Amino acid sequence: MNDLVLTVDEAAERLRVSRWTVYTLIRANRLRSFKVGRRRLIEAEALTECIKTLAEVA
Repeated sequence: MNDLVLTVDEAAERLRVSRWTVYTLIRANRLRSFKVGRRRLIEAEALTECIKTLAEVA
């Protein structure tokens, strides 16, 4: 079952990149995220959109 939201660590694992790279994508507005308390979360759908966008640019 796909998770609805992912932590930064889970998103990094799925993308096979570092946490730093995930935060860089968030800061560059290439990956949508939101905060709940102190936790930064990423919708699984936003991760899919980011992958598609990055693939189109490449």
